[in-house]
Amino acid sequence: MSKSVRIGQSELAVAPLSLGANVFGWTADRDASFAVLDGFVAGGGDFVDSADGYSAWVPGNSGGESETIIGEWLAARGSRDGLTIATKVSTHPEYPGLAAENVRAAAEASLGRLQTDRIDLYYAHFDDAETPLEETVAAFSGLVDAGKIRAIGVSNYSADRIAEWFQIARAGGYHLPVALQPHYNLLERDFETNGLRAVAETEQLTVFPYFGLAKGFLAGKYREQSAAQAADASPRAGQAIGYLDDRGRSVLAALDAVAERHGVEVATVSLAWLRQQPTIGGPIASARSAEQLPALLASMELDLSSAELASLTEAAGAPSKV
Repeated sequence: MSKSVRIGQSELAVAPLSLGANVFGWTADRDASFAVLDGFVAGGGDFVDSADGYSAWVPGNSGGESETIIGEWLAARGSRDGLTIATKVSTHPEYPGLAAENVRAAAEASLGRLQTDRIDLYYAHFDDAETPLEETVAAFSGLVDAGKIRAIGVSNYSADRIAEWFQIARAGGYHLPVALQPHYNLLERDFETNGLRAVAETEQLTVFPYFGLAKGFLAGKYREQSAAQAADASPRAGQAIGYLDDRGRSVLAALDAVAERHGVEVATVSLAWLRQQPTIGGPIASARSAEQLPALLASMELDLSSAELASLTEAAGAPSKV
């Protein structure tokens, strides 16, 4: 079995793949979500990533649906102690931003929905320019002191703002972040050059990238424009198809060659490439059904050679944005 990954300087250690729970209450209903969680744990997974805002964007939803489903599943299975639960604050419609009072109130609301007494890893989901960073830093540290959260993470922050967070935390004697969650995959590689990887190395942050499969494109699901209109296409298919250019086809060809060599699926190779990059603890990947899990879980065991890693990186070439 794959080795566990320590999250920064914390006491937390997880398997090198995080289950993205953004689809729970959106493209996966309660029963499908339960099946995915059951399959993920049965396959060796132990790290689930959610946010208080998931999935407020869905008509009829109000936010917190993902956490509620996870909480009901935890209560039904009685498996809380064997799991590491990550969630985030700043995007729930009732708890926007990162003012201290809001962070504390949002954490309590998340604890209630998750039906647990602690959040293992609590992320500042998006930077809040309207709130003094020192106020946010102090609020997160206070939650650690209160036993409400075990560790602090940051997501969607610039390298400069992360460095500032650490400066404030050290000066004030506050608890330091241990994890970073950026947008990063084989096609989206700004993380390597925009200072985020450098600050992660400097501050010993363990990195858990989201959109590890480029919204499904790096699973090989969208090789033709028509795939985005298929009846079983993901709601993100229209965005994924944006990668279907010469560069995208080059990457798919390279992925196909490696996948065939190992007898695995394209998604497995894409996630294995990401897992083996510097500072990465493990990618975040979501599944709408239990049938999608084996390819994700297999990525924890697939070790690509240096030549294979280089061939994939070369095929991807320079970063580009969609």
